[in-house]
Amino acid sequence: MRTYLLIFWLLLSSVSISASAQQQKFEYEFDHERPWVELQAELPPYPEQENLLQFDAGPASSNTHYVDGASITVGEDGVVRYTLVIKSPTGAMNVSYEGIRCQTEEKRTYAYGRNDKTWARAGLSKWVDLEGIVQNYPQRALYRYFFCPLGLQTVKDADEAIQALKAGIHPRAVRY
Repeated sequence: MRTYLLIFWLLLSSVSISASAQQQKFEYEFDHERPWVELQAELPPYPEQENLLQFDAGPASSNTHYVDGASITVGEDGVVRYTLVIKSPTGAMNVSYEGIRCQTEEKRTYAYGRNDKTWARAGLSKWVDLEGIVQNYPQRALYRYFFCPLGLQTVKDADEAIQALKAGIHPRAVRY
């Protein structure tokens, strides 16, 4: 009889421990945000001239800056992805497919455009602080005035981002 009681007690203890662990997991997930997971970025079609939306990246450059409106997406992961096109006064052009994460004020380059209108995946593609690199002025302008008005708030969809680009600034953005 003692053996049966011991087995019953062990079974009851294991059920109790399992229930306690499940409760702790629920409470942790309820009280803490789940870790952020980035969605897999898919490369868009190469930008076409008729889809380019010019924006003001500030006085730091004499280049002309565009976003390909057809490439803009706002992912469920909170990342605004877009194709950036930069044209120099002499006609040289740089094309890159990038993402901006409003929540952390970071940017990431996924791919670079080639002259034959194809993409080359970026060799070192990682999230970097927008304020940490001086050359990020077009991305900072997109963050501040078009994609992330009021800082951490992300545009809800591509249409909102396109309207902000066409208007020259998002209605909720503040120029500084």
